[in-house]
Amino acid sequence: MTEAKTKTKSKSANVWTDEERAAMQESARERKTAGRRSPDKERADGEADVQAKIADMPEPDRSMAERIHSLVATNAPVLVPRTYYGMPAYAKDGKVICFFQPKSKFKVRYSTLGFQPDAKLDDGDMWPNAYALIELTPAAEARIADLVRKAAG
Repeated sequence: MTEAKTKTKSKSANVWTDEERAAMQESARERKTAGRRSPDKERADGEADVQAKIADMPEPDRSMAERIHSLVATNAPVLVPRTYYGMPAYAKDGKVICFFQPKSKFKVRYSTLGFQPDAKLDDGDMWPNAYALIELTPAAEARIADLVRKAAG
């Protein structure tokens, strides 16, 4: 009886997947590093961090992340590149506004472009704050450009 309880406890104690635990550990490292950066170095260091994360991605995530990075930089230059739970993200006034979650990060079916509460996307009583990305068509790129411009407010 005791052995069965022990097995149940150890199973329920492992609530997070390995990928989720790794993302949380990356977030802790990011916060520690960000606290040591001067405001002058924030953009340059953030750009380097984002480029490194993108370079580590497998295809097709890498190509998609490169294109999204370019779209954000062009359409919302006020946003500062940084990483967020080990993913490319873009912040304003120290707060993450949007981020790219590659499908390989959590081994899911599609990548996601997500927006945090500080993004200025409010539209009535209900609006989307994450978008599934299968392919970056010209129409999808135009929509992303509009979203990041609006989110950067």
